[in-house]
Amino acid sequence: MSRPVKGFRFSSVHAGIKPKGALDLGLVVADEPAVAAGVFTQNRVRAAPVVISERRLKAGLCQAILVNSGNANACTGKLGQETALTLTRATAIALGTATKLVVPASTGVIGVQLPRKTIEAAIPSLVSGLSADGAGPFSRAIMTTDRGPKIAEAEVKMGRTSCRVLGIAKGAGMIHPNMATTLAFVTTDAAVGQRALQRFLAQATEHTFNRATVDGDTSTNDSIYALASGAATARTIDENGTAGKRFGAALEEVLESLAKMIVADGEGAEHLVRIEVGGARTDADAVQIARTIACSQLVKTTIHGCDPNWGRILAAAGRSGARFNPDHVSIQIGKVAIFQEGCPTMTTKTEAKAAATMKRPEYVISVRVGKGRGLGHYWTCDLGHGYVRINADYRT
Repeated sequence: MSRPVKGFRFSSVHAGIKPKGALDLGLVVADEPAVAAGVFTQNRVRAAPVVISERRLKAGLCQAILVNSGNANACTGKLGQETALTLTRATAIALGTATKLVVPASTGVIGVQLPRKTIEAAIPSLVSGLSADGAGPFSRAIMTTDRGPKIAEAEVKMGRTSCRVLGIAKGAGMIHPNMATTLAFVTTDAAVGQRALQRFLAQATEHTFNRATVDGDTSTNDSIYALASGAATARTIDENGTAGKRFGAALEEVLESLAKMIVADGEGAEHLVRIEVGGARTDADAVQIARTIACSQLVKTTIHGCDPNWGRILAAAGRSGARFNPDHVSIQIGKVAIFQEGCPTMTTKTEAKAAATMKRPEYVISVRVGKGRGLGHYWTCDLGHGYVRINADYRT
């Protein structure tokens, strides 16, 4: 289990949203108002908590995040907005802080009103249960179709002081760049300025969560929150100095771990695959090719069937919009070459080796499209019967 991050406490309870007493309400609280940043969904249809959180975080400070699972509070109109505002106000009163320092987050079924009264009634016990060791139960309280909790952590040396970065996320379906996951929460006891924290978070998100896909659907509720207490050191990180580079790398490490967990946990998924593209004219071209391959339904079903079908990979690359010469393309699955310099190279033996590689839980598909310096990657998973079953029955 993760070690506590100085200056933060967590709590979780059952508030009547999910059946059978399952944890469905969580709370992250900073001992003092913390420096705050956020990255939110680019979907034009945005849930009430996204709208409220984005507006409040512009002030750069936050002390608490109230999170519920089982209900997205999306497409719920004026009443949904009022409910989110009422619940953050009730949380602020229970904590003895200002309402503007409390932000909401929700995940679950779209178009259903939150049970305001039952959640409001659960807030006092939620607050009384706050603990520095509560991250584990909190990670379970925010789950929907996740097969398990997702927690990642890193440590950053700031001179003689060690600062911690803790990330907690949920997500398994409706995962696609634009910002990728559904909900993620990062806490750190490093001292970081608001503008620097926002830039660190946006950059790390672009390199991790925005390079992950499960099903091509961007959620109405996608949100990543980052809070910095500064409780481990009084010295503020210089964004452009050595400490800033270390902190940025640690944050990216945490988000990369969470993004991989989310894709690996894709609804019904059995394989986590990194699509690596090299030799492109630019990094942007390489990422575009990798994204198109990773999002291809035909490639994803090929991954599910453990079939080294290079034709689907090449065809996806060809429709990416990036310029390259097909005669210069080479493809490998793991270390097995199946297509080289524009020609298939599979034999019965190499096809068997490639298929065996594809049966692993995690592997790499490498695509080289030329002699350029452009590099890019994407994380994807297979698409099979389990995804259809879970989503066909999601509301019933």
